[in-house]
Amino acid sequence: MSILKDISFKFDTGKTNLVIGQSGSGKSVLTKCIVGLHDVDHGQVLYDGRDMQSMSNRKRKTIFKEIGMLFQGSALFDSMTVEENVIFPLSMFSNMTRDEMRDRANFCLKRVEIFNKNNLYPSETSGGMQKRIAIARAIALNPRYLFCDEPNSGLDPKTAIVIDNLIQDITKEYDMTTVVITHDMNSVLEIGENIMFLYEGENYWQGDRKSIVSTESKAVNDFVYASKFMRDFKKRMV
Repeated sequence: MSILKDISFKFDTGKTNLVIGQSGSGKSVLTKCIVGLHDVDHGQVLYDGRDMQSMSNRKRKTIFKEIGMLFQGSALFDSMTVEENVIFPLSMFSNMTRDEMRDRANFCLKRVEIFNKNNLYPSETSGGMQKRIAIARAIALNPRYLFCDEPNSGLDPKTAIVIDNLIQDITKEYDMTTVVITHDMNSVLEIGENIMFLYEGENYWQGDRKSIVSTESKAVNDFVYASKFMRDFKKRMV
């Protein structure tokens, strides 16, 4: 049984690339294939021309060091302080001294507008702040590629917009290739510069935030206008 079928897509550098679709459409499996957690049966996963599928585990580590991950739920370490959480990937994958790691952690925290919270534990911060801390950790190694899994999960709409805009701003500032896995139409309308819509394991539609609200594809429309807010939005467009 094939979970993903004949998917071909290019993620643009310096843009927020969104992978959207209903639950069970294959978003999580696709992400795991892209970052090397699953091997594909056919085809290639290319990072600037480098085929991850043909690499040894040792060579894959080179690409892993270039990837930043923002996990659903933030996935911060409860037993570590805010600063220690951001330092963690630096201690694993860099040759920095402790002072250099601390300086880098502070730079990243300031970039996401976290100030004077270094010695707090994640449980002592809000959900939105935890997302920003997780973004600081994700960019600590100055990655070329950033993957965000449902970055707005559990956030109120106002905070979600802040996180969306922060992800987009950092993408452009550092010229990263950013891939956002989401089912949040607010994110699609806010930062959807390059969108892949998965449907039953296939790349069913692709476009941007402007074209997705006017497409005639029934499957895409059923997804886009599933909420009352979006149905009302569509009525205002007509």
